[in-house]
Amino acid sequence: MNSTLFLAAGLVVGFVLSFLYFKVSTSKKAKELEEDAKKLLQNAEKEAQNIKKEAQLGATDTVLRIKADAEKELKERRSELNLLEKRVRQREEMFDRKLEQLDKKENFFSKKDRELNNREKALQDKEQNYEAILKKQNEVLAQISTLSVEEARKELLKRVEDESRFEAAKIAKRIEDEAAESADRKSKEILSLAIQRYASEYVSDHTISTVSLPNDEMKGRIIGREGRNIRTLEAKTGVEFIVDDTPETVILSCFDPVRREIARLSLERLITDGRIHPTRIEEIVEKVTKEVETTIKEEGEKAVFDLGLHGLHHELVRLIGRLKYRTSYGQNVLQHSREVAYLASVMAGELRVDQRLAKRAGILHDIGKAIDHEIEGSHQSIGSDIARKFGENAKVVNAIAVHHGEGDPITVEASLVAAADALSAARPGARKETLTDYLKRVEKLEQIATSVEGVNKSYAIQAGREVRIIVKPEEVNDELCAKISRDLAKKIESELTYPGQIKVTVIRESRYVEYAK
Repeated sequence: MNSTLFLAAGLVVGFVLSFLYFKVSTSKKAKELEEDAKKLLQNAEKEAQNIKKEAQLGATDTVLRIKADAEKELKERRSELNLLEKRVRQREEMFDRKLEQLDKKENFFSKKDRELNNREKALQDKEQNYEAILKKQNEVLAQISTLSVEEARKELLKRVEDESRFEAAKIAKRIEDEAAESADRKSKEILSLAIQRYASEYVSDHTISTVSLPNDEMKGRIIGREGRNIRTLEAKTGVEFIVDDTPETVILSCFDPVRREIARLSLERLITDGRIHPTRIEEIVEKVTKEVETTIKEEGEKAVFDLGLHGLHHELVRLIGRLKYRTSYGQNVLQHSREVAYLASVMAGELRVDQRLAKRAGILHDIGKAIDHEIEGSHQSIGSDIARKFGENAKVVNAIAVHHGEGDPITVEASLVAAADALSAARPGARKETLTDYLKRVEKLEQIATSVEGVNKSYAIQAGREVRIIVKPEEVNDELCAKISRDLAKKIESELTYPGQIKVTVIRESRYVEYAK
């Protein structure tokens, strides 16, 4: 029983131990199998990656090889195309050359054809000419057969004379053409040299001046009580004084530069002096007028001295100075006259004629413009009359009279003065047409007003929109003033073209002066 129990217990223990051993060994083998499986999986992955890399490398090599083959084939095709294009271009050039050769040959044959036609026509003309000559000679022979020896000799001499005249005319025509060509070239050289040797600065003149004031209160003093001061200034100077909102400034407007300069200097003197009333204004204006006359004389003497001229009459010198205050199409006439004198002198030197005569005629050529607003007629005729009156010789007088082409020059110097005048006036920017048209209209307005009997002075102001007329009180009464204003308005309407309307103001002033002693 006990042995049986021990045996059974031993079996149970052995079974348990066997089970435990089997379980342990089985678990160990499972781990080993798991590790082996992991290793196999890792090896498989590595092998797969290797296979993938090899496949990629193989594919890349294949792509590169295919690309290289394609590029090689493309390069070969391109070379073939370039070669083909080169051949086509060569053929085109060859065809162009052949076409050009054909055109040349066609032109050559056309030219030859025209030459042949011309020759044929010339031969026909010559044949007709020869027939006419033969016919004429036959007629001459028939005529000579009836002439005596003396008559035949005269006929022969007449024919020789006619032929000689024809040949001489041909030679003279050729010489004339060559001389004209040479003269044209030489004249251009002389004009270019004259322009090159004379450099002048020029500023366009204007019809207004401005006077600066120390303060705006001075405007009231200039106007005066009830405007008596400014009316006196305008009456004595003939200049319009514009007092507007421009700070510390009075504008002087007048087309006559001499009157405008007198007004400017007078106003500046009055401002400096401080005493501004009608009596003082009259004194200052009279004094400044004399000073401006002195300045005019000095300007004339300076211009004559600078040009190296001597022996001019003092009245001519004074008129030359007046040209400083005269403009023509915006160009200062004194400066223009100096230019003309210099240019004419340079051209005279190149032509080896009298330079002093050219210079003298040049400075005097526009002398008539100094007083053309006072005397009827063109400035050429006025200037020539003045020059003749004050002792200038006939050559200078002629140069003044014909410098605008109205007459025939009697000397080369006269033609040079005309050329220099055109040269100075034709410079770009030297003259302005519209300004001179305005000045001529204003001058004409004053001339119309002054032409009425009993008028002492007339002034065009406000850019020609008003004309103020000062009559002689001893000749014109108040009733006649109204008639003068009406008559002048009608005369201006009939004789003058102008925009807008023109105000005609007639002023009659009686003044009685006595001195207490």
